[in-house]
Amino acid sequence: MSTTAPSTATTTGDRYTIISSDGHVGADLLDYRPYLESRWLDEFDAWAAAFVNPYFDQVMPNADRSWNSERRQRELESDGVAAEVLFPNTVPPFFPSGNLLAPLPTAAEYELRMAGLRAHNRWLADFCAAVPGRRAGIGQILLNDLDDTLAEIDYIAEAGLFGGVLLPNIAPGSGLRPLFDPMYEPVWARCEELGLVLNQHGGSGIPADYDPRFPEDRALLLVELPIYGHRGMYHLIFAGVFERHPQLKLVLTEQGTGWIPGALRSLDWFLRRMNIEAAPEHRFGGEVAAKLSLTPTEYFERNCWVGASFIRPVEAALRHEIGVDRIMWGSDFPHDEGSYPYTTEALRYSLADAPASEMRMMLSENAAHVYGFDLDALDEVGARIGPTVAAVAEPLAEGPADTTCNAFDPDAVVRAW
Repeated sequence: MSTTAPSTATTTGDRYTIISSDGHVGADLLDYRPYLESRWLDEFDAWAAAFVNPYFDQVMPNADRSWNSERRQRELESDGVAAEVLFPNTVPPFFPSGNLLAPLPTAAEYELRMAGLRAHNRWLADFCAAVPGRRAGIGQILLNDLDDTLAEIDYIAEAGLFGGVLLPNIAPGSGLRPLFDPMYEPVWARCEELGLVLNQHGGSGIPADYDPRFPEDRALLLVELPIYGHRGMYHLIFAGVFERHPQLKLVLTEQGTGWIPGALRSLDWFLRRMNIEAAPEHRFGGEVAAKLSLTPTEYFERNCWVGASFIRPVEAALRHEIGVDRIMWGSDFPHDEGSYPYTTEALRYSLADAPASEMRMMLSENAAHVYGFDLDALDEVGARIGPTVAAVAEPLAEGPADTTCNAFDPDAVVRAW
């Protein structure tokens, strides 16, 4: 795969500019209220009074990192991070949990859930505007009603949420058609037209029959999450979405990177077999394969990127197979498994041997190209707060004792995450 960055922007100097491709934000629950349409306020007040966050004890006392703009910016800068791509984190109005793990709404739940997502997107626009050019907010959509979906996509573009769109992975049993269905064609066309990135984050697409009350469900969820997270890319490739929309961009975030070379080899094999009339695979996929002019690897190299949160040494060793121009570093702030406050140490642990030209691609240039950050402006911030090239190039044999960041996992192997 190519190791030449598609961006013409080039950072210079003795420090790195870091754009984290994976940050998480959201309002404190009651702070969403001003962003709701007035017709929902009474229902919201009743719902909020009865709602109990099942994960509240796990996120306190630092929950305000999700919405306290000043604290967040102060801590990120102390860790050398100049800008972020922002996924959701807290519970929007009328949701049972945070958006990434919440099941897709039923028909009866849809209207309230959509009202909650609209409130989040409008709060997010204000949160990003507080630090112009340094927060690429990702707007949320649902796919139950495509008129609503397209209207919200238009809002995301108009509001300057240049992180793009959080595309739901359609969970088995949800009642919605999978992403390969032609019914979603207007979504792909609108996002390409507006230059909005499609994003999918690890944790979505959980089957509708998942029940967290059972310990086996919770344990196996960790093992099976990548299966559901990766399906979106497979569906878009074989549905010909990238064939019809060559400018469309898809980013898979916090889903690991080590799985990519093997997955692409497997997809290429299937496509090749589908094109052989005498092969049994042709009977299943020949009609689809005939519509594709590129291999899955070639679509990936043109249309797809990975938000590589806390990349591990074993994944760093595969960076040329994955494509250095496809990888975007992510700190996963403010999650416990993220790299804060040891981002420099995490880079040293995994990537000390990488040339500075490759580091600049993975730390800032790729993200600037994909999302449209002004890298010249961010370099001024990076020159002030970024880790030095010399510091990152110094190998680190062992991670800090008080971190739970997965980047420092000494027993990590190539795995789905």
